[in-house]
Amino acid sequence: MRTAPDQRRADLERVVRAVVEPVRRHLHRRTDPATADDVLGETLLVLWRRLDDVPADPVPWAIGIARLQLANAERGRRRQGRLALRFGGSEPTSVPDPTEPVAGRLDDAAVVRAALDRLRPADAELLRLATWDELTTAQLAQLLGITPNAVAIRLHRARGRLREELGRAEPRPDTGLRGEGTR
Repeated sequence: MRTAPDQRRADLERVVRAVVEPVRRHLHRRTDPATADDVLGETLLVLWRRLDDVPADPVPWAIGIARLQLANAERGRRRQGRLALRFGGSEPTSVPDPTEPVAGRLDDAAVVRAALDRLRPADAELLRLATWDELTTAQLAQLLGITPNAVAIRLHRARGRLREELGRAEPRPDTGLRGEGTR
């Protein structure tokens, strides 16, 4: 028979196995690798502390925690940059583009990134969560605290807005993909 600490450890291991890769992918697409690893560690620490609160499907809940931890890390980075400037330091270093590891080699990555940047932030994030993080409508509903029907409607509208933005994108002459005679 398992003791309470053994059961708690087994529960934590089950939750970590379920969430670690989806959360890692989510973070690595949004920030630099060092920050992503730090935030993943903080997220797992919160999971351990709040193990009794973890829902049956822990992935959206863990991604929600990771989003909050990442926002905290970014605020801390901005604070450090302001302090460095105040005390005579140099300009803070730029943050790498989080989409680069995912789409950096694709010909149309810049077009897609530009179209996402022109969307409302809520639409862009919803599309990233659904596409990059492969969250289902039910998982998105749990993460955002809305009904699955509301998620489906928002996703439909966000995809439509993205299609409109992509339709406005000018073809890039350097790719040669949209020139005459190509099909």
